[in-house]
Amino acid sequence: MTVLKDETFKKFRDFIYEQSGIFIPDTKKYFIENRLSKRLEEKNLCSYDDYLYMLKYSANKEEMKVLFDKITTNETFFFREVKQLEVFVRGEAPRLIARRKPPALRVWCAASSTGEEPYTLAMMLMENPQTSGVKFDILASDISDSVLQKAQCASYGQYAMRNVPDIYLKKYFKLNGNSNHHLSPVIKSRVRFSQINLLDEKRIKAIRDIDAIFCRNVLIYFDKKAKVKVIENLYETLRPGGCLFIGMAESLHDITRLLKPMVVDKTVVYQKT
Repeated sequence: MTVLKDETFKKFRDFIYEQSGIFIPDTKKYFIENRLSKRLEEKNLCSYDDYLYMLKYSANKEEMKVLFDKITTNETFFFREVKQLEVFVRGEAPRLIARRKPPALRVWCAASSTGEEPYTLAMMLMENPQTSGVKFDILASDISDSVLQKAQCASYGQYAMRNVPDIYLKKYFKLNGNSNHHLSPVIKSRVRFSQINLLDEKRIKAIRDIDAIFCRNVLIYFDKKAKVKVIENLYETLRPGGCLFIGMAESLHDITRLLKPMVVDKTVVYQKT
């Protein structure tokens, strides 16, 4: 097995940080080694140095997408941290809808992984009497192409489905022969997916007029400098009065003062004033 030398690991760590803002500490050297060892075999490369050289100097940028797929962890499920979703659907969404003429709603799930979060929101918005008849648009993005492909297939196993209430299970899913649940085309049609790096300022400048952003359980992968940049980028996409939700265990306390924290039903909501 090819060994990842300490010096090469540091080069890889710095390269990944420059490209994505994801910071990998020295204690995670094994993580990079394990995640990339098979890729070296697939590309017939003799060393991690060779792979790094290919990433840096190859004209084909598709390998960068493969790298992001390898180094990102995508574990999620439907109705995750549901209290936040309820606060949004029942309170914030009606408020935001009322600010638009005609009534409408634009939501961005900024790290959507395999799609459970945006699809959960779409179902909840469809079922909530205050929002069910309103036109809404959900943009779902991730840095990893492979998880976006899975999201668009919208076929889920038991782990992802374990918190889905029966009413949603019966109405919006169909069980197939291999025990996977297929999501209804009605819900799939309400979400559009796009590959986006949250540090790509140029790409994010094309996103504007957003009412609410969900960027949950993502900031933990960034150092403070990258967190500040990501939040600044997200802030610029929000309409005045728009809101941001981050993970329940996350905080913007020492990151930014651009967004005003409010407590709604014991849930922190960050608002653009």
